[in-house]
Amino acid sequence: MRAEVIAIGDELTTGQRLDTNSQWLSIELGMLGIPVAFHTTVCDTLDDGVEAFRIAADRCDLVVATGGLGPTADDLTRDVLAALAGEPLALSPEALAAVESRFARRGVSMPESNRRQAMFPRGSRIIPNPDGTAPGIDLDLAQAGRGVTRIIALPGVPGEMRRMWADSVAASLLAMLPDAGTILHRRIKCFGAGESAIEAMLPDLIRRGRDPLVGITAHEATITLRIVARGRDEGECLAKIAPTEETIRRSLGDLVYGVEDDELEDVVVRSLAAAGSTLATVEVGSAGRVAGMLAQAQARVADGMPPAYVGGKVTTESLDGGVAVAAERGRAEQGASLCLAIGPKRTDDQGRDVIDIALADGGRVECREHLLAGGAGLAGARAAKFAIDLVRVRLCAEGRRS
Repeated sequence: MRAEVIAIGDELTTGQRLDTNSQWLSIELGMLGIPVAFHTTVCDTLDDGVEAFRIAADRCDLVVATGGLGPTADDLTRDVLAALAGEPLALSPEALAAVESRFARRGVSMPESNRRQAMFPRGSRIIPNPDGTAPGIDLDLAQAGRGVTRIIALPGVPGEMRRMWADSVAASLLAMLPDAGTILHRRIKCFGAGESAIEAMLPDLIRRGRDPLVGITAHEATITLRIVARGRDEGECLAKIAPTEETIRRSLGDLVYGVEDDELEDVVVRSLAAAGSTLATVEVGSAGRVAGMLAQAQARVADGMPPAYVGGKVTTESLDGGVAVAAERGRAEQGASLCLAIGPKRTDDQGRDVIDIALADGGRVECREHLLAGGAGLAGARAAKFAIDLVRVRLCAEGRRS
């Protein structure tokens, strides 16, 4: 079996928006053992859409598409699939009730145009969308001389599409495979080295055909290693995953900070609480990004633990004496075990944009310079994670000494 991924939308073909859905779907399909042979991007017209799907269906066993399932006149995916299958669109009362209920929960009337989102090519299956008004479409297209091509159409909103994939689509595709059984995923989260550096540290783990498969992705300097095992049952999958995870942890050491949905700030807040320590922050020019991340983590992982993040100061004023002095002063003022100080952006002697970060513990102050790179939004996110990771690394070192 091989697949094609189709991304639909004028905003994609004109370059106004980057197609990240196709990348994500290709990774997910690869993890299921379904290779992706083609990516297609097509505009919002009926004729071009029908041509794109017809070509894909002629050369692949599975077509997964995103976009074009909204309520407006240029959302034509359902019309494209109906024309492709030679079947009329029919209203699904169940789907219509689900769409209407979403509007009712918000206390507003459903516009008439949203009825389109409950229309499906006759004979197709509905893919529920728990987070939006656009259900997906699951269609078997009979192909003369080559059996059936399965077409999955999902909304273009990434959060909705990914939820639908996890809730129902992935399992249904797995059941199509000849060695169908159970598939289990394990995510190992890392920080402190780049994607290529981490791959080089792993002994031949990230290669095609390995069992279990290990994939690597990067997002705002967080590296995720995803172990995917297929077996007869969950026990067999876990038995495959365990030695691979052990190899990753042994090879990467403190670069591994957590698993599954763990964020750096979650791990830091839990580690501080476990050690009976507290953390304060001082930030200049960052709009309180670090404070916000830590406060949200405190709310997420608190669960009866004593407060570990005690708050801090966010200002646009300069730091008298620099970040080292600010960190120690902030620690004393807040009565915290540790204080993290993040200075404003400045230009170093090589003309690069950098920020200074300091971590004080009452005995010593550790100062680091961080290079800002990747554009304004990405640079800020990376810098915040870098600062929080200083605390994590310090706590890891203290844990080994105790």
